[in-house]
Amino acid sequence: MTEKIDENIIGFFFFFNAGETDQDLVKDYLWSDSGLKNKLAHLKWKNYGQGLQIILFQVYVKPISYLRRNLREIENYRPKEKSIGIPIILDNENFFKLTETERQQFFAESIVEKLGLVELKVKRNKLDFDITQLIADVKKSFNYKK
Repeated sequence: MTEKIDENIIGFFFFFNAGETDQDLVKDYLWSDSGLKNKLAHLKWKNYGQGLQIILFQVYVKPISYLRRNLREIENYRPKEKSIGIPIILDNENFFKLTETERQQFFAESIVEKLGLVELKVKRNKLDFDITQLIADVKKSFNYKK
């Protein structure tokens, strides 16, 4: 049996292959009071249907080349857990060299883009889940304009 810690539809997991400074920076973006987890905490899976209970963004910080090459764009739907995992890679080029505003924009764009991949999985697996509404709610949470 899988225990649900909370009812948030979006969660974050991290894998670090970086120094402590980079780790602390990413942890702040994910879990600080103004971090992504708190920005999206109001999005509960029950509001979107019963087919999906967790979309887990797996944040890989400066992964080794072997891992980077072998990460899938999106993982398969796990029916037992009602979950989908999605990797996001952070490295110097796409994150650490950016300004604060650009980093926030990177996360917003990445999450919205990756939710588009979830939409395909929801349709393919015929899940009872309103992914269109979730994407709209995530965009609203980020004040996303695209």
